[in-house]
Amino acid sequence: MSRPLTVALVAGESSGDILGAGLMQALKVRHPDVEFVGVGGARMEAEGLKSYFPLERLAVMGLVEVLGRLPELLSRRKRLLRTLLDVRPDVFIGIDAPDFNLDLELKLRRAGIKTVHYVSPSVWAWRQKRVLKIRDGCDLMLTLFPFEAKFYDAHQVAVRFVGHPLADAIPLCADRDAARVLLNLPADAPIVALMPGSRGGEVARLGSLFLDAAERLRGLRPGIRFVMPCASPERRTQLEQMLAGRDLPLTLIDGRSHEALAACDAVLIASGTATLEALLYKRPMVVAYRVAPLTFSILKRMVKSAYVSLPNLLAQRLLVPELLQEAATPEAMAQLLSPLLEHGEVQTEGFDEIHRTLRRDASSQAADAVLELVGRP
Repeated sequence: MSRPLTVALVAGESSGDILGAGLMQALKVRHPDVEFVGVGGARMEAEGLKSYFPLERLAVMGLVEVLGRLPELLSRRKRLLRTLLDVRPDVFIGIDAPDFNLDLELKLRRAGIKTVHYVSPSVWAWRQKRVLKIRDGCDLMLTLFPFEAKFYDAHQVAVRFVGHPLADAIPLCADRDAARVLLNLPADAPIVALMPGSRGGEVARLGSLFLDAAERLRGLRPGIRFVMPCASPERRTQLEQMLAGRDLPLTLIDGRSHEALAACDAVLIASGTATLEALLYKRPMVVAYRVAPLTFSILKRMVKSAYVSLPNLLAQRLLVPELLQEAATPEAMAQLLSPLLEHGEVQTEGFDEIHRTLRRDASSQAADAVLELVGRP
């Protein structure tokens, strides 16, 4: 009888908690006697993780917030390292959170513990020299996207493309009619989803622009309707203030962004992970984004990628329009969106091909790769 397998995992935010829980489920199927330690949220704890401290202590957004919490984060990482060196797990898996996990992985690997990083940081786009640290600290990189695996291959980092769990969860063909019934939206009207982002700063920069674009689109298509999911009560309040005085046939909904995507015919969307969800729902889209001018000028010098949106990065071509900074005008958005309501086939055919590429049972692929690394089939 084989000895129990001890797996350490550290997730730094809720998306990592979801990935970690899926991976833990797949590992338990293959090794029922597996033990889990590390840091995770409610989903990972429900799968049996003994969490040394709450995931929320790592979930910090923004440079200023990170600086304010830096002493605590460094102290927690130092104590966690000591604990893991005492426990000596068979493998350590850092799930995203590269600023916290990559240093941990480097020290653990030097101490003879196998290390895996799950979800690539955007080294292919900017700060490419981080790949050298990853090569030193990781026995294996697990990527969600195939173009990331090519980058690591080119830099002699052991890598496995495992696919994306969202591609497994979202059906290849979403039921538009059923989604409209659930959201109480008309069955026969053209509907555009407006998705200006989930953070306050994004909504401040893009919310009014998206609503202006909706008004112009309504001028081009009088029967059109709009649906706008709100990521939180705070975002709903913010958007309601922007809607005051406007006469738009728009339905605000709390959360339920997947249902909004399933229900709509096209999407006006901020660049970010939501564009992957729109792609998986096969909804034609126009991607727009604005950041502070100084931030944009810095990023323009640092970013090596030809595209900013995930659909284009995955297609390795300009599959969806990208309107950035001053180009993101209401007129341009409306003019690009209008034809997509009837003729979005070029986009949706590309989306279907990408969905099938990403649909690989990611958690099982990741579990197999981890067990192969530690020699425990």
